Amino acid sequence: MEEIITLNYNNIECEHICCSLSDKKGDCGVYLKKEWLKERFDDGLIFNKINVRGKAFIEYIPVENAWAPIEGKNYMFINCFWVSGKFKGRGYANRLLNECIDNCKKRGKNGIITLSSKKKMPFLSDPDYLKYKGFKVCDIANPYYELLYLPFSDKYDSPKFKNHVKYGKNDENGLTLYYSNQCPHTSKYVDLIRKISSEKKVDIKIIKIETKEQAQSSPCPFTTYSLFYNGEFVTNEILSENKFNKLIIEKGLI
Repeated sequence: MEEIITLNYNNIECEHICCSLSDKKGDCGVYLKKEWLKERFDDGLIFNKINVRGKAFIEYIPVENAWAPIEGKNYMFINCFWVSGKFKGRGYANRLLNECIDNCKKRGKNGIITLSSKKKMPFLSDPDYLKYKGFKVCDIANPYYELLYLPFSDKYDSPKFKNHVKYGKNDENGLTLYYSNQCPHTSKYVDLIRKISSEKKVDIKIIKIETKEQAQSSPCPFTTYSLFYNGEFVTNEILSENKFNKLIIEKGLI
């Protein structure tokens, strides 16, 4: 049986971090993601991966230090939980989640929180799987976000979204893109959007979230990548060139 590896300062440079397409030398996105992880270790971040070459990992952090606008006390927040479809049927998701639950209980946590959605969506945890495993909805935010939690006792207060993120709005006109280095794909595709916008003379405000304080006060529950237009939330999907071009055509920006 493949072992579960916990990343730390000593092994992160030589370990494949699973959530990227590759760890090739010179891949800026992988480098930035690993730097982001290293900066979070002192905040209590835990990154467990199955020892395979592919996406089979869970990443979680105390909610007090989570890069998400959530209110809760003594919970762990799952920042990312991903097992690639090619590993279906091997029990990897169950092993990783059970390891997370056991670890959180040993640390005296009240339970576990994660960001999900009404139905399965890109880059968000699978709601059907988590609800099957006992997670419950404790709060919602427009247009489709669900905050799921797994309390270890009924006596604990449930976490919730901060009020300012529940309505799916910001205070900016035009296109506004929020992103961080939590995902190795963001830097590449943000640069692509910046290039397309410049070439096509589309105004866009790009805001990089660089601290937990910025993340916890952001207008979007998903601080890895969120796009707004004229104050309204559009998507948390990391857009390809084709999808971004389609969007700016639909919005009448070109």
